[in-house]
Amino acid sequence: QVQLVESGGGLVQPGGSLTLSCAASGSVGAIYNMGWYRQAPGSQRELVASISHQSETDYADSVKGRFTISRDNVNKMVRLQMNNLKPEDTAVYYCNYYRPLFNSRLLDTWGQGTQVTVSS
Repeated sequence: QVQLVESGGGLVQPGGSLTLSCAASGSVGAIYNMGWYRQAPGSQRELVASISHQSETDYADSVKGRFTISRDNVNKMVRLQMNNLKPEDTAVYYCNYYRPLFNSRLLDTWGQGTQVTVSS
């Protein structure tokens, strides 16, 4: 099993910045993908950014140019640097881990979520 612990959420003014961190522990392995999703009230959970085991990244159009995802393989962590935050970025942010196998997601694991609120 894999456990994920997120940190770094909070309240920030529009235009501000936050960094979210997610630490993985347990049977993490060497080949795994990680990502950040978010869910606003009344909305479905959506992908914000992902990073593969080869450090290939993908971003939602709404955050391109503002958010940066990175990974630290030594410490088994993933971070999401969020700049120029907007009120529409307000949501609970979830860290995700899985091991890719062809088109399958093995050990698909979610963190507990961290609240990000962008408001003046």
